[in-house]
Amino acid sequence: MSIDVELPSLGESVFEGTVARWLVSEGEMVEVDQPIVEVTTDKVDAEIPAPAAGMIEEIVAGEGTVVEVGGVLARIDPDAKADSVAADVSAKVPAAPAAPEPLPTRDDTVSPAPGEGREDEEVAATPVARRIAEEAAIDLREVRGTGSGGRVTKEDVLRHGGAGAPPSTDEGATGHGSPLASASGGREGTPPPRPPVPSSPPLRSARHRFGYELQPGDRVIPMSPMRRIIAEHMVYSKRTSPHVGTVAEADLTRVVRFRKRHKDAFMETHGVPLTFLPFVVHATVRALREFPALNSSVVEDAIVEKRHIHIGVATETEKGLVVPVIRDADRLSLAGIAMAIHDLSSRAREKRLSADDLRGGTFTVSNPGRRGNLYGFAIINQPQVGILRMGEIAKRPVVRSLEGEDAIVIRTMMYLALSYDHRAVDGAPANGFLYRIREILEACEFEI
Repeated sequence: MSIDVELPSLGESVFEGTVARWLVSEGEMVEVDQPIVEVTTDKVDAEIPAPAAGMIEEIVAGEGTVVEVGGVLARIDPDAKADSVAADVSAKVPAAPAAPEPLPTRDDTVSPAPGEGREDEEVAATPVARRIAEEAAIDLREVRGTGSGGRVTKEDVLRHGGAGAPPSTDEGATGHGSPLASASGGREGTPPPRPPVPSSPPLRSARHRFGYELQPGDRVIPMSPMRRIIAEHMVYSKRTSPHVGTVAEADLTRVVRFRKRHKDAFMETHGVPLTFLPFVVHATVRALREFPALNSSVVEDAIVEKRHIHIGVATETEKGLVVPVIRDADRLSLAGIAMAIHDLSSRAREKRLSADDLRGGTFTVSNPGRRGNLYGFAIINQPQVGILRMGEIAKRPVVRSLEGEDAIVIRTMMYLALSYDHRAVDGAPANGFLYRIREILEACEFEI
């Protein structure tokens, strides 16, 4: 009895994933827990292991296919044996023609004699397809592959041998009016030549659906699976939550002095750098205790205030933005938060995050880095109700009262921008929450 390989849950608010790359082929034997497929979501790339040992009987979702959580990716036959696979399925293939005429090569002036040219081993084909072709004496060079990258699959061999009708060429697969859509193989029953694999998929039309027409020199960059899923998640968040923003300006002069005084000893003791991000996260955690409305989620027609405070820290990687989560951040000291941030960000950039590292966040802090510009409003990470974005840290002239007189002094300032969900949070608690973060940072009452 076949065993389904299903897409597991890969994080909170992750409802689907895109098959990025298969690590095995149909007919290949696998061991239990062996990685068999890579799946991309808007939060993480994950390798899905085999739930049982056996033979990959069928790959249900091809590369580039979007699969919902719980959907079937492949099927494994746990009772199959490697030496019996070909004999089990080759009976479905009728005997091959006595002397098939070789297909013409790209150079029409030269026709290779039978047995000359490429060997079967050079044709991209799955192991089971190769075994079936060998049993039925079918030349793989004559089989049109429909698998990923033109790979010949089991179905292609069966179809070529007469077990099924050849697939009709669909205009949607090649583009309306494309020569490939009406190409003929020459003699009847001969499959058309395999089209070259384009370096990047063309747009469906030269005219964009909003009226823009491609111009000479325009560069078309197809979205990667992760970029496409991130885009869909951001649109979903904006459509779901009525976003409201508020900004505060915090004086970090005391934090700068505190950090300068302790950063060398901190590195020596804990082995990680003391950046400004842990200070902001620590202040945010303390403010969330006083304003639990920001540590909540909207569930149907109710607002659920979370008991635990799990802070997501937005981290940029080469493949896009991910948000690993610091568990029970309210139980950690400043040093504990700094070490957790360093660990999660390092593993994110090295692609070593697990699904658990991305699950269960209750509030998010985003740090765009040294080139963060003045300030910006981030999109809420569903199903949370708030996200805090740090602005640039820069010295600016400000007015301060010195001995009863106003004076212009140079201070290290930073803007903090809060985006919040107006379904769950009103303006008063949101502004109070942000003001409290500012107070904590400016007082600089931290302990190493």
